[in-house]
Amino acid sequence: MEKNLEFPDLLRLIDERSAAFRAAVAAAPDLDIQVPTCPEWTLFDLVKHLGGGDRFWAAIVAAGPADAAPAEATAARAALEVPRELEALLAWLAESTQLLLDALREAGPDAGCWAWWTALQNPRTAGGVARHRVQESAVHTYDALLAAGAPQPLPTEVALDGVEEFLFTCVASPFAWPHKPTAFDFHATEGRSWRLTVDGDGARSTRIPAPTAATSEGSDAAGASIHGTASELVIYLYDRIPAESLRVDGDAGLFDLLRAWEPGH
Repeated sequence: MEKNLEFPDLLRLIDERSAAFRAAVAAAPDLDIQVPTCPEWTLFDLVKHLGGGDRFWAAIVAAGPADAAPAEATAARAALEVPRELEALLAWLAESTQLLLDALREAGPDAGCWAWWTALQNPRTAGGVARHRVQESAVHTYDALLAAGAPQPLPTEVALDGVEEFLFTCVASPFAWPHKPTAFDFHATEGRSWRLTVDGDGARSTRIPAPTAATSEGSDAAGASIHGTASELVIYLYDRIPAESLRVDGDAGLFDLLRAWEPGH
């Protein structure tokens, strides 16, 4: 079984994806171009979102265990002022990432902190924050490159962890699935697969063996499964491309139900 990325790897990937994001911003023709995958945002809005997020999470990690996001961090994010001049903006972005990395290193992977997700499958720790910020940085780098007309897939190392991180962070829930119990399988062509089970106990995911030519669907088969590269799966999960862009087996309508589900509402 493949192991999760270690904490130093997560920090390295935050740094790498953030640098790639800055490069995409620097190469863009204009900060006011629209971001197709974030329809209400310009590239400048996207920069403010990602850099502000780095600063916000740096403050959260530094604050330690809490029942809510620190009021000071929330207020600072609401009052965020970002330079418009490109060189100053890129410097602000680099500083934002460094603040996050410094806070994560200082805390260490097991330090507790507030987080918006349930702790069912992703812990509310600095390590959990680092794992999620890798994906935030990676997906928004994809967004920025797409806006500039030069989209690129997520690096395989990032994307393979990203499928599981999304399922563990954004989908895991103790709230009952309001439909007939079922399961969804996610198959990456790089050879890794996951099963998301949804029923009256909520939603939880686990790794499963990747399908091979010698295997066939058994009695425990998922209601629906989706196949693609790890990058395509992550981009799909973050609602950048429709399920129809990938290969779907089984009841494709179940993916519409999953997309529409809002646990706890």
